[in-house]
Amino acid sequence: MKLSLSVAGHLRLAECDIALEPVFALLDAVARERSVQAAARGLGVSYRSAWGRIASLEAALGRPVAVKTKGHGSALTPFGEALREALADAFASCAPALRASEARLAARLTPLLGLGSPVLRLAVSHDTLLSAALAGRPEFEVTIAGSAEALARLASGEADAAGFHFGARSPEPGSPFRAVFEDAALTVRPLFLREQGLICAAGNPLGLDSIADIARTGARFVNRQRGAGTRLWFERLCREAGLRPDAIRGAESEEFTHQAVAAIIASGAADSGMGTRAVAARFGLAFTPLGEETYYLAARAGADAQALALLVARIEAALPETLGYAPAA
Repeated sequence: MKLSLSVAGHLRLAECDIALEPVFALLDAVARERSVQAAARGLGVSYRSAWGRIASLEAALGRPVAVKTKGHGSALTPFGEALREALADAFASCAPALRASEARLAARLTPLLGLGSPVLRLAVSHDTLLSAALAGRPEFEVTIAGSAEALARLASGEADAAGFHFGARSPEPGSPFRAVFEDAALTVRPLFLREQGLICAAGNPLGLDSIADIARTGARFVNRQRGAGTRLWFERLCREAGLRPDAIRGAESEEFTHQAVAAIIASGAADSGMGTRAVAARFGLAFTPLGEETYYLAARAGADAQALALLVARIEAALPETLGYAPAA
């Protein structure tokens, strides 16, 4: 069977032409939700249509990518998960260059076409509360990135505002987090406090309460991507415990959201990872708190203050009812 890939994001196998972006969106949603029905709802398609897409993909690839599980849920097969990971890596590698090109093109076409001001561009570290506040807000163009990458996009002009966090009381000298507070051209405000900790299998069967426990037991760890605030926190905890990150089995792994980390642990493919209490609770997993951190929003002068103020108001309204979150001090 001949395989070819196009720059437009298509996979061609014999007579089949598979659009990769919707395939990744579907596989990622199934892995995250552990349910084809919930995945379909999140993608705005019918349950029947979602299974139809899965069946078409399986027919083209010649092997199953998802199966129904006990309790009326669904899960990716090992092949389906490997395909999801391969696509995630590919899109993560291509996304920065594509987004930069799109931003430059939009900036040039907007005045030419008389379309008025472009939407407010946000680069943010992933957070469930923030994502909920941004849902259904067309005035925002949102890019999910690690904290360090979000700040890099803000500095380069690819974003008008950036959401970031770091697991320490004060940023280390020379870090991008210190620089953002020292930049007079930026306004930085705390959005909320959130609790982070170790996420483990339900009941924490291995008794993992610290990074040292993970190293001692050889437990399988699932990490975040380089530049993510959570990964930087993990690396700091390793230093404090006198451990090299590579002493942790799986420290080289890279996932791009708290949900992805939790989904892998829930599937049994890993024993532990770092994430928020809210995500651990959503997946029915054990949670050992490691501390609170502040999530910040940095905005460049001239960014739409009214739009940002409305976003902040939505977040503040949701804080009292969101597990593991609190108003910023």
